[in-house]
Amino acid sequence: MAVSLYQLVVDAHDLPALARFWCQVLDWQVLFEDEHEIVIGADARALPGICFVPVGERKTVKNRLHIDLSPDDREAEVERILGLGASLAEVGQGEDVTWTVLADPEGNEFCVLRPKKTLLD
Repeated sequence: MAVSLYQLVVDAHDLPALARFWCQVLDWQVLFEDEHEIVIGADARALPGICFVPVGERKTVKNRLHIDLSPDDREAEVERILGLGASLAEVGQGEDVTWTVLADPEGNEFCVLRPKKTLLD
């Protein structure tokens, strides 16, 4: 039996705002939207996508799963994403790491890595 990763699902308090933030970060687009979910992706044929679903409560603890981004220029990308509404996040990463931990507008942590070309870099 074959299986592939289809999409990541993110609980959200404000679906449209969080979907817009991630569309700007990733240069993606909204592929589907209704009151129960918003799906974003590079295009309708590119997998995986991200699906935002509504929850009533706000995030209160560190994520158990997070997104890693690999830009060409980490410092420039961190500044750009901070300008979109992200914030710096402290999760115990220390000062000598090769990534920067940020949080999206709802507090979901994600990392901006040093440039990578493969999963083995």
